[in-house]
Amino acid sequence: MATKKTAARRAKPETEASEGGGGRALWTGSISFGLLQIPVELHGATKNDDVHFHQLDRRDGNLVGYTRTNKVTGKEVEWGDIVKGYEYEKGKYVEVTEDDFQAANVKATQTIDLRDFVDANAVHPAYWETPYYLAPTKKSAKAYAVLREALRRSGKAAIASFVLRTREHLAAVFAYEDVLMLEVLRFSYEIRSPKTLDLPTDLSSLRVSDRELDMAERLVKEMSSPWKPAQYKDTYRDELLARIEEKARKGKVSEPKGTKKSAAASGSVVDLMTLLQKSVAQVGRGKAANDAPDGEKPATRRRKSKRTARSKAA
Repeated sequence: MATKKTAARRAKPETEASEGGGGRALWTGSISFGLLQIPVELHGATKNDDVHFHQLDRRDGNLVGYTRTNKVTGKEVEWGDIVKGYEYEKGKYVEVTEDDFQAANVKATQTIDLRDFVDANAVHPAYWETPYYLAPTKKSAKAYAVLREALRRSGKAAIASFVLRTREHLAAVFAYEDVLMLEVLRFSYEIRSPKTLDLPTDLSSLRVSDRELDMAERLVKEMSSPWKPAQYKDTYRDELLARIEEKARKGKVSEPKGTKKSAAASGSVVDLMTLLQKSVAQVGRGKAANDAPDGEKPATRRRKSKRTARSKAA
């Protein structure tokens, strides 16, 4: 049975070297740098290790599912009758078909096109969306290193465009330690303007003194230290996992009492997703899924039941 110590170990983040490194590439192509084509692989730089929950019926511990229903009639809607709609005005929708998606789809390329070079610190964090690592192939190590060092020495980031999963993205490519990082950027239309906020801009009207500003700046300097991300912990997640592990250790575990229905029979999309997510979570933690009491397989129980029935009949 898992212990509190086990929970803390699971909650501990992996080292920087193991995060996003290795594994199968998400995308392969090349960086277009002037006349140079630098073959690279795109790898994820982050991992999702959130704590996920399911909804249960407190009366019997069974999973709670949902059905697709018409919000007016309340009747269930079959998959074949569901279409996508865009609300172009309040309460008015335009149906969008697969042909529309295909017509708007950009042509997939295998190139990260470097378009401009800007100061690396000029891209505001509000535009940052998803970080990736770019790794060289065996034949592109030299060209990769040249681009990396050029960006490092110049203090520049390359603004690029590339297609990932059928959508064109804006990105920034910059040197980080020994790797080229690609940060997917938000487009300008995705950033809300802060001008609608009521912000304090006139310091004189607020009677802010130079002494107060100097003291605040001094406090900032006193509290300044080198950036060490590993020293910051997600204490809420650690404590929550510890409480869950403690409850499991004490036997406070809900086991469904009813007969399980297959995902197909339930007619629920969320039921299927719940089962898949649960299976992935179990495999990822190295646990074999076993819903039978005392680890006994269903087939074994059926054989025992038949033998018991025959013995009673005799």
